[in-house]
Amino acid sequence: MADSLRDQLLKSGLVQKLKAQPQPVARPQRPPNKSRADAGMAKPASPKAARSQEEIDLARAYGLRDRAERAERDREKQQAEQRAREKADRKQKLAALLADKALNKVDAEIARHFPHGEKICRVYCTADQLVEVNAGQLGVVQYRGRYLLVTREVAEQVRAISAEALVLLCDPDAPTEDDIPADLIW
Repeated sequence: MADSLRDQLLKSGLVQKLKAQPQPVARPQRPPNKSRADAGMAKPASPKAARSQEEIDLARAYGLRDRAERAERDREKQQAEQRAREKADRKQKLAALLADKALNKVDAEIARHFPHGEKICRVYCTADQLVEVNAGQLGVVQYRGRYLLVTREVAEQVRAISAEALVLLCDPDAPTEDDIPADLIW
């Protein structure tokens, strides 16, 4: 059977057990012929006055735990708000950086496939752009659900702002992982 909350608090050291048990409060004896009002005892003592030291320690432990939990929730909320502000700031910087810098062509017909996350995605480009993408002169950036072709300089700036927005930037000096050429159209 599980320990009671009191036993758990005692084991954790949050509450200290009293060495001497509290003594019962002695009540004055009234004469047998006198009523309670005559003896000067209108009401019994309040329940708060009758609390033992252990109950007070237990209540203090509950209060400390509640305070700690509230502080933790407040800290987590502040961190979430800070992350949201930083994310909004990154989006705003990306919007300013990528304004009128996309090199996507409407008449592009060649699909350049690349892995992004768990999927194989594609961006359409012209034959010249395909060569530049594979040479590392152009990069691919994901912005607002679209894949944009941008110059290498813009891609590097995007990486500095938000690394997850830069989807593809080929390194022409990197060794190939397999024998499949980068400019293979499939």
